[in-house]
Amino acid sequence: MATVRATGTGDTRWVLPALVVGEFRRHPAITRSRLAATLGLSSSSATDLMGRLEAARLVAEVPLPAGTRGRPKHRLVPHPEGPVVAVVDVQRGTWRLAVGTLDGRLHETSDHRYGSASAPAVLDDVRGRLHALRERYGTRLRGIGVSVAGVVRDGRVADSSMLRWNGIDLQALGVDGVPVIVDNDATLAAIADTVREGAPGSRTTVHVTIEAGLGGGLIDRGAPVVGATGAGAEFGHLPFGDPAVRCPCGAYGCWGTELDGHALARALGEPEPDDPRRYMEQVIGRAAGDRAAQEAVERAARALARGIAGLANALDPDLVTLGGLAVPLHAASVTFDDAYRRGLMGFRRQSPPEIVPAECHRDAALRGAAHRLWDQIATPGGLSAWARTVAATP
Repeated sequence: MATVRATGTGDTRWVLPALVVGEFRRHPAITRSRLAATLGLSSSSATDLMGRLEAARLVAEVPLPAGTRGRPKHRLVPHPEGPVVAVVDVQRGTWRLAVGTLDGRLHETSDHRYGSASAPAVLDDVRGRLHALRERYGTRLRGIGVSVAGVVRDGRVADSSMLRWNGIDLQALGVDGVPVIVDNDATLAAIADTVREGAPGSRTTVHVTIEAGLGGGLIDRGAPVVGATGAGAEFGHLPFGDPAVRCPCGAYGCWGTELDGHALARALGEPEPDDPRRYMEQVIGRAAGDRAAQEAVERAARALARGIAGLANALDPDLVTLGGLAVPLHAASVTFDDAYRRGLMGFRRQSPPEIVPAECHRDAALRGAAHRLWDQIATPGGLSAWARTVAATP
């Protein structure tokens, strides 16, 4: 959750509502009584706040299912006329669109294929569908979040070997003045898995994911660490690989070149795959009954394990999450755990950072983008701006 603070004249009256909204975001099924206990509010104060938030079309209350023990209780839900955000995830050959509500849930998720279409053609399609959402939701649409498989700097794709996009301005996807945020897909996926309800209370989380290449994210105390220009945590381009192998990014010896679909094809002496993600999925799938495939998978898994050990030594996380094809690669390997422990500094081996599959899976980047938008909207200043919009709406 973003730090709650007043952001301008008149915002102080929205500090306490912002705290309530923050609790609702962390615990979407929270009841009024639990909310009051968590924030130290009297029953009457909680009732007044709920009335105010409902009048502002932020949250509503619905009764718990019949049979709940004790006095009748109500849980909070997003107001049916409340603010929404639109989130887009652009991957190789496909992109996804969804609408997010204040409780972190996604709605109206749709998948779109663009094949070999150019970046301008893809963005025209995305922009058209965002315009349609703006027409449907009007001023309820408070932000647009864009996730992209590539290095992002200042709202632009600085480099994406996966998409073959460079210098593409994604902030131009804004419609009618709706603010836009743009971020790397792995960073957003890491955010989503760290902030989901019931997530482990880790302070520092490293996220590693494999799609067509290797991406990553670093979350420290709930916030992404993205470096001086926003292009940090590009773990796949650490020089952990063969220095003779040139990465599409232009560097030699990148870690990602040791364990992607292209690496598996080289190990098997097979042609370069047109779709490295699908090829890698197929090789992992046949590894159990194919000795050559199993050896190639083990080699890639050990490269993944040693690299994660290096990240653990350098960044000192208390949790490592795996996404994408890193999950089945890890599961298919019998040598991963040994390679991981051998790569750790001696003092870390007694209590190494746990490695677990990410929970958010395919929607992770969309959920992370939505979370970042709500961090901006659910501040006292953002809620105050929304309340003015509601007051001006018939």
